[in-house]
Amino acid sequence: MNKTINQLFSLEGKVALVTGGYGHLGTAITNGLAEAGAIVYVLGRSQDKFNDAFTGDTPVIKFQYCDVADTQSVKEAFETIHQQAGTIDILVNNAFYSKGQNPEALTDEEWAYGIDGNLNSVYRCIREVVPYLKKNGGRIINVASMYGIVSPDFSIYEESPAYLNPPHYGAAKAGVLQLMRYFACYLGKYGITVNAVTPGPFPSEGVQLDKKFVSQLEQKNPLNRIGKPEDLKGAFVYLASDASAFMTGQNMIIDGGWTAW
Repeated sequence: MNKTINQLFSLEGKVALVTGGYGHLGTAITNGLAEAGAIVYVLGRSQDKFNDAFTGDTPVIKFQYCDVADTQSVKEAFETIHQQAGTIDILVNNAFYSKGQNPEALTDEEWAYGIDGNLNSVYRCIREVVPYLKKNGGRIINVASMYGIVSPDFSIYEESPAYLNPPHYGAAKAGVLQLMRYFACYLGKYGITVNAVTPGPFPSEGVQLDKKFVSQLEQKNPLNRIGKPEDLKGAFVYLASDASAFMTGQNMIIDGGWTAW
């Protein structure tokens, strides 16, 4: 029987995992999936940050400790969730960590840490979730970045060097997109789709206090504004739902036109 449009986009009965799901963008992603009907487990290291974002565990949004830098922690988190919920249907790879910024002075350790936090951690989570998704099929959604597609416009950062995007970030996010294509082809036979969402300029609340810098971002963008976290909700619900059942290996760019110039 053909599904109605509401049925196609419904996540009722689905269990979704969002790494870093209490951050600036992660909170909107988590809320969007929950609003579509999913039970969402927010994976992170801070119960306090989770409580601040969601006012504590709810029947549909739950906290699970997980350090994506540690394979054993990822394994234990996924196993615990599967035991509690009985299934894992959706994984959103949103968490990241990084340090170092100056493109001429990054140490080897800073470079390796940034690559680990933005690329290797995504691979860890994909590798560990595959056995669960193989049972019934499922969805993997990687969060990439416009700087995995284009270079920063360095003129924007001349007066605001503190916000300059470091080179290992974009290099890792480009890798995240290729990892998405690889696993889309590898896992397709199991009914598992793997796609990505590439956000454009979504500065954090702290960065938004710098009105001049935000104005420069806005002026560079065809839609003449920065992104609001809720701008991402639709893309993640679509990729997590049956509405995107015949879509895999693709990158949805939500950037206000930034990469269209």
